[in-house]
Amino acid sequence: MSPKVAYMGPDAAPEAMMTQARPMTPAYPALTRTYDADFKVDEAYKADLPDLQNGPASLIIGARAAIQHVGISNFRLPIRYQTRDDGVNGGEIVLETSVTGTVSLEADRKGINMSRIMRSFYGHSENLFSLSVLEAALEDYKSHLDALDARIQMRFSYPMRVDSLRSGLSGWQYYDIALEVIEHKGQRLRVMHVDYVYSSTCPCSLELSEHARETRGRLATPHSQRSVARISLVMEGAEKIWFEDVIDLCRRAVPTETQVMVKREDEQAFAELNAANPIFVEDAVRAFAAQLLADPRIGDFRIIASHQELLHSHDAVSLLTSGTTFAQELLDPTTFAALKV
Repeated sequence: MSPKVAYMGPDAAPEAMMTQARPMTPAYPALTRTYDADFKVDEAYKADLPDLQNGPASLIIGARAAIQHVGISNFRLPIRYQTRDDGVNGGEIVLETSVTGTVSLEADRKGINMSRIMRSFYGHSENLFSLSVLEAALEDYKSHLDALDARIQMRFSYPMRVDSLRSGLSGWQYYDIALEVIEHKGQRLRVMHVDYVYSSTCPCSLELSEHARETRGRLATPHSQRSVARISLVMEGAEKIWFEDVIDLCRRAVPTETQVMVKREDEQAFAELNAANPIFVEDAVRAFAAQLLADPRIGDFRIIASHQELLHSHDAVSLLTSGTTFAQELLDPTTFAALKV
C-alpha cells in the first residue's frame, strides 16, 4: 500500500512539496518465462520450500474444530484382484480402481500433506490385492500423517460370466463393488459394498392381472421394474468371503437378476422366473437379510433397496440394518437417489 500524502495547500513552499512526494515504485525484477528443464532440486532447496499445510495453528481459518475426514478422492490406478475360480483368467484380473483415502485432523493442526496418502497407497499397489495389503497401506499413511483415524475405500466394477436361462449362451455381468478398511478410535473395520441389479414383479399387479383373466377373460400383464439393492457388510473372522460369494448370496435371496444374453427362450424363461418370484421392496430387503444372517463370515450389515416403479412416477424404497455399525435414524438426502440404475 502506498503511503498517504498530506495536503500541503496552494501556498506551501516547493521544497516542502518535494519532500512529501510519493516515492517511486521500485522496478519489478525481470523474470524469465522459460521452463528450466535442467534445474536440479537438492535437499537444501527442498527444505527451504514453503509448507503452509503444516504451518502453525495460528493459520487455521474458521472454527478451531477437529475434522473427521480429510484427504483425496477418486485417484485411479490398475489393481490386480484374485478371482474365486482359478479357471477364470488364471485366477487374477486387473481392474481400474478408484481410491479414496482420508484421515482425521486434530483441532489444532492446520492441514495434511495430501500427496502422502497417494504415495503410501502406490507403495502397495503392485501387490496382488488382499485385505492385508489394504491394511498395510492404511497403516503407512496413518503413520506418515500422524493421524488418529484413517480410512481407505476402493471402488471398481467386477465382471463375472453369467449363463443365460435356457439358450446356453453366456455374457459378462458387471457388479459395482467397494471395499473399505476403517480405523476409528483404535478399532478396525473391514467393509464390503455390492450393488445387485434385479427385476421385481409387483405381487399386487400379478394378482390383479390374474383376476382380470379369470373373471372377465381380459388379457392383462403385471408390471415389473428394474431394481437395485446395495448390500453393505462387515467382514468378520479369518475365513475369506469372496466377491462371488456375496453375489451368489444375492441370487439365492432374489433370483430375478437382470440378464446379459437373451434369446426368445430366455425371455420366456425370465417371464416365468419373475412370475414365480413376485416381490415387494419390503420382501426384498428381508430376503437379503435372511441370507446375510446365515453366513458366519458376515457381521453387521445394511441393505438399501430401490424398486424403480413402472406404474408410479416415484420409486419404492426400503432400508434394513443389523447391528450398530450401520444403524441410522437420519437419511442422507442422496441415500436412495444414488441407487439409480
